[in-house]
Amino acid sequence: MAGHANRRSHRGVNSLKIPNPFQRKTLREDGIAGLVLGVQSVPDGLAGGLLAAVNPLYGLYAYMVGTFTGALLTSSAFMTVQATGAMAIVVADVSQVHGGTDPERALFTLAILTGIVMAVAGLFRLGSVLRFVSNAVMVGFINAVGVNIVLGQFNSFTGFGSDGSNRVFRAIDTIFSPFQLHWATVLIGVATIVLIVALEKTKLGPLGMVLAIVITSAVVSIFSMDGVAQLRDIAEVPRSLPLPQLPDLGLIGGLLVPALALAFVGLVQGAGISANFPNPDGNYPDASQDFIGQGAANVAAGFFQGMPVGGSMSATSLVTAAGAKSRQANIIAGVVIGVVILIFGGAVGLIAMPAIAGLLMVVGYRTVKPHDLVSVWKTGQTQQVVLAVTFVLTMIIPLQNAVMVGVGISVILYVIRQSNQVSIEQWALAPDGSVIESTAPEALQASDVVVLQPYGSLFFAAAPVFEKELPDVTETSTGSVVVLRLRGRSDMGTTFLDVLERYGESLKAVGSKLVIVSGDEQLNSQLVVTGVTAVIGSDNIYTSDERVGATVRQAHADALAWVESNRPGSD
Repeated sequence: MAGHANRRSHRGVNSLKIPNPFQRKTLREDGIAGLVLGVQSVPDGLAGGLLAAVNPLYGLYAYMVGTFTGALLTSSAFMTVQATGAMAIVVADVSQVHGGTDPERALFTLAILTGIVMAVAGLFRLGSVLRFVSNAVMVGFINAVGVNIVLGQFNSFTGFGSDGSNRVFRAIDTIFSPFQLHWATVLIGVATIVLIVALEKTKLGPLGMVLAIVITSAVVSIFSMDGVAQLRDIAEVPRSLPLPQLPDLGLIGGLLVPALALAFVGLVQGAGISANFPNPDGNYPDASQDFIGQGAANVAAGFFQGMPVGGSMSATSLVTAAGAKSRQANIIAGVVIGVVILIFGGAVGLIAMPAIAGLLMVVGYRTVKPHDLVSVWKTGQTQQVVLAVTFVLTMIIPLQNAVMVGVGISVILYVIRQSNQVSIEQWALAPDGSVIESTAPEALQASDVVVLQPYGSLFFAAAPVFEKELPDVTETSTGSVVVLRLRGRSDMGTTFLDVLERYGESLKAVGSKLVIVSGDEQLNSQLVVTGVTAVIGSDNIYTSDERVGATVRQAHADALAWVESNRPGSD
C-alpha cells in the first residue's frame, strides 16, 4: 500500500505545503465530525493506555496531543494520529516501560524516540521500504494482535489476576479458574459488549460505544458494586492538562529496538491511510510527509506524557464518515479531548475498568479478519509457512521482537522469490530487425552463435539459478560464441561476476568465447576489477548506447564472422 501511495503522490517533502488548517466554509461540518471523534476518543484513549498496560491517562493524553499535532503536519487532510491497538500491544511488551526506577519517563522517551525514527524515515523518503513487507506477514501479525487484544483483557474483564508468563497462559489460567472470577465484574464487561453492539446499530453509530460505557459505569457507581474496579482506583484523574516531561537520554539504547518496531508498525498502518483517503482536492497524500507528521505527533505526545501514536485507520474512517471536510476536524477533535479532561476529569475517573475491557474485546474481535487469513492460506505453501510463523511468534514472544522477525521473514521471502524468478531466453535476430525469443538451449553446439537475454534480478542469491540456466559447455562445444546481453544492469555483485568468469573460462577451454554486451561503464569497471575482462578479453565487451538493439546486433555480426573464420577447414 505504501508503494501505491507513493506512485500517486508527485510532491516531495521539501516542496509540500500544508494548506491553512482553518476553513470557515467547512467549520460546521468539521465541528460536528470533530465533536464525534473527540467524544469517542476519550474512552478509546483510556482503553489504549489500558491495552499498553500503562496508566490509562497516558493513552488519553496521547490521543489529545497526537490528534492535534498530526492534523497540523501530515500531508493527509484526514489522517487521525492516535494510539493504535497494534502499537499499544507492542508497548505492553517493552520491559523498560513496566519496570525500572522511572517507567513513566521510559514510556515518554519511547514515544519521542519512535517519533524521531518516523520523522527520519519521512525525511529520507523511505516509504518504498514498506513494499518489502509481504502481505502474509502483515495479515499474520495484525490478526495475532487482534487475538492478543482480546486475551490481554481477561484480567480486567473478570477481576481475576492471573500470573501467567504471557497473555495466552494468563487467559488459559483464567478460563480454568471459574470459582476465582469476580462475577459482578464479568457482568459489567458482558453488558458493555452487548450494549456496544446494540447501540452502534442505532442512529448513534460510533457514539453508541461511548454511551454503552457511560451506562455500565453509571450502574457501577449508582449501585456501589463492591469489587468492580474503576479508573480512579488505578490512576488519579486530574482536571488539568499534562505538563511537559523531558526524555531520559540514558534509556535510548535499550529502547531503540522497540522504537524501530513501533515506527514500523505505525508507518505501515499510516501508509494504508495515505493510499486510501484522498485529500479534498482529489490528490493523494505524500506518504513521506505523513511519516514526518506522525513523527512530530509522537515527539509532542512524548513531551506531554503520552504513549506512542500512529495513523489510525478506524479513527480516520470515523471522522470522514462523520462528515469531515478538512484537517480542521481532527484539530477540533484534539481540542474536544482537552476540554473533556478539564471539565469532566472527575467523571472520567468513574469509568468502570471491565467496561473498558469490554470495549477492547470488541476492538480485538473486529481486528481479526478470517477472510484475510483464508485468502493468504490458499495462495501456497510458502505463504502458509510465513503466515503461521508470524502469527505464532506474535502470540508467544514480545511483539517488538515479533515485528522485527516478521520484517526479516519478509526480506528472506523477497530474496527467495527474486532468486527463483531468474530465466534466460535465446534471441534469434531476424534480418528484418525483429527478435524471435525462445528457450535457451540446454547445451552449446559446435560452431554456433547464441544470443542470451537474462530476465529477473541478477544478484548474489540468484547466481546459482542463473548459472544452472546457462547452456552447458561440453567437449563438442567448439568454435562457438555466447553473446550475453546485460543492458540495464549496472551493479552485478561479485558472486554473479564469478559465475561469468567461470563460464568464460569453460568456453575458452574448448576454443569458444563469451561476449558481453554491457549496459554502462560501471559494469565495465566491475568486469575489469573481478577479472572477467582478463578471461574473455576487452575486445569481447561491447558497451551499449542509446540505440536499443544496435550493439547486440553488432556483437552478433562480429560473432558470426569469428565463427566462420574459425570453422575447421577455413583459411
